[in-house]
Amino acid sequence: MSKPKVAFFDFACCEGCQLCAIDLEPEQLLDLVSVVDIVEFREAMSETGDQLDIAFVEGSITRDSDIDRLKKIRERAKLVVALGACSMIAGINALKNFQTKAEYTQAVYPEDPNKYETTTAKAIGEIIQVDAFIPGCPIDTGEFLRVTKNLVLGKTPDIPTYPVCVECKRNENVCVYEKGIQCLGPVIRAGCNARCPSNGGYCFGCRGLIPEPNINSQQDIMQKYGLTYEKMLEKFKLFLQRNQEIFGDDQ
Repeated sequence: MSKPKVAFFDFACCEGCQLCAIDLEPEQLLDLVSVVDIVEFREAMSETGDQLDIAFVEGSITRDSDIDRLKKIRERAKLVVALGACSMIAGINALKNFQTKAEYTQAVYPEDPNKYETTTAKAIGEIIQVDAFIPGCPIDTGEFLRVTKNLVLGKTPDIPTYPVCVECKRNENVCVYEKGIQCLGPVIRAGCNARCPSNGGYCFGCRGLIPEPNINSQQDIMQKYGLTYEKMLEKFKLFLQRNQEIFGDDQ
């Protein structure tokens, strides 16, 4: 019996999530290739495939000319997986969505603002149907391997729906709010083992919002610690720029 055919594709991104996907421990890599046949992966091979069982797509869509390519990937693949924050929620690329096109093209290409094609950044799910996602910036290699195995077995990927705060408590971290630091952990999807708060930082929101996030509760927490909701919105902009639950319809 042939193994499922898997391919990797990228759009506007740093390609860090793809590097994480191949940066597996030797035993993990052997585990992966024992269950799938990687037929297309620009970061690691020159061969290309045809019909695909699973297509992993990294990066957001920032050019209208990329839409047709993305739709063709969708046509080729039985399953499409959004790989990482850029693909899943438009990622850092979408910071430009708070500016006019004239503003961001002038800032990036001051000598010739119209030289390169560019437009509003979009998550791939805004254009095609996405069957699964692996959150993070970058992704977690262990989670990537687990999700891939689940898909091969026809199972629903086990992505946490509880907030990062749960993992902070599990790790016995002192809440960063007690240190006067703003953190998005109360409404952000867990699964990273609270990596940033556990190492002296705070949650930036790279894994996206939990289902039905309680934004009002987040605001109450800010007020409890004497922090402003407006400053929290600035932190949300880094990864959650296109979320109407936070910013409304007039982003």
